[in-house]
Amino acid sequence: MISKENIQNRMIQAVETVKRTNPMAGSITNSVTINFVANAQLAVGGSAAMVYLPDEGESLAKAGAATYINVGTLLPVYEQTLPRTAKVLHDLSKPWVLDPVAAGFGLLRTELLRQYKEYKPSVIRGNASEIIALAGLWGLDGSSEESHVRGVDSTDSVIAARAAAVALAGWTGGAVAVSGKTDLITDGSVIAFSQGGSHFMEKITGSGCSLGGVVAVYATAASPFIAALTASSVYNLAGSRAENEVDGPGSFQTRFLDELYKATAVEIANNPFEIEEV
Repeated sequence: MISKENIQNRMIQAVETVKRTNPMAGSITNSVTINFVANAQLAVGGSAAMVYLPDEGESLAKAGAATYINVGTLLPVYEQTLPRTAKVLHDLSKPWVLDPVAAGFGLLRTELLRQYKEYKPSVIRGNASEIIALAGLWGLDGSSEESHVRGVDSTDSVIAARAAAVALAGWTGGAVAVSGKTDLITDGSVIAFSQGGSHFMEKITGSGCSLGGVVAVYATAASPFIAALTASSVYNLAGSRAENEVDGPGSFQTRFLDELYKATAVEIANNPFEIEEV
């Protein structure tokens, strides 16, 4: 198994590369959280671009170093935009992050997520219920035929999604990140548990969406597993620090972006996490 020190060194390299190169990681994302996603990407050193239309999605996939796709608030045009964009990313072997928001809820969302199985996203990031539901849609182990999402909220524990996360990572050959009080990140052979964060993250919209966007930024400079772990680590670090300085969710969001911006590569790599073999 890869050592924790080796993982930390790769995380440092990823953060430093992003800050030095300002890579573009475009997004097709939840309309409720576009601003927060873009600002978080900018804060960690990336460049953001948001699109809706099918041809623009394809162009963004070709031009960007990585792409973030979120199925949160779907418009009819997304029936074309999302699969066309994912196909280009797959065909060009470009890294991309899938956020299966409210997986299993609604016919269009379900069909789009089912199609993504063949396009094998580099990283899948979601809450426990979404990860379990997506594994079910794809017919993989650790799954459930029913969605347990409540809107965008999870009703399952992170550890309950362990088997589904491992199965999804095994299928895609990438990584899966399950967000919760302690985040679970796996490439199918190794599991990391990243600690920290803040209870205020549940009181603002877009914590998970913006995390997905930041995963895409780091995916421009690292393997899917390192990208997902680095993003979770900077979020948990910034969340913990921001919570200590504020007394409400409004000021937390502002302070959180500041802490994302200020976090150094070494600080991010040293945020507490544990690893174990699958």
